[in-house]
Amino acid sequence: MKKILLLLTIFLGFIFNVLSQNLSEPKGGGTLNIVSISPDDRHSEMNFEGNITGYGLVFVKFKVSAINTSKSSGTLDGHARTILENGTLLSSPLKGTWKRNGADVKFYFTDAINNGAMNFVMWDVSLLKKKAEVKYYELHSSDN
Repeated sequence: MKKILLLLTIFLGFIFNVLSQNLSEPKGGGTLNIVSISPDDRHSEMNFEGNITGYGLVFVKFKVSAINTSKSSGTLDGHARTILENGTLLSSPLKGTWKRNGADVKFYFTDAINNGAMNFVMWDVSLLKKKAEVKYYELHSSDN
């Protein structure tokens, strides 16, 4: 019985290490500028552009919706595009959540890039500075 328990513990530990994601160091990031914010009664549309390590000049559009009357948190849906130096077009849907504290907003989302890569992404958005500091953690590398 002890051998079975020991083997099961070793097996589960191995599986956990193989399947776990490393979020201790970001794979890359950069700074994006807020190009525009278009408010509406139920949501705002936000457009960003700037350079992201590994992806070059990136263009992002989000629909940001609040889930409470104070508009301090909610969901986001968006899309990102970039064209690499070699002409490769990359695009991804973006789905996640956000949390606002005053004029600062944190975005948390995942992407699923059309080359097979997947990332967990965090943005620190300063509405007054019209900037977003971006970092991403690679969950899966590209299929190429």
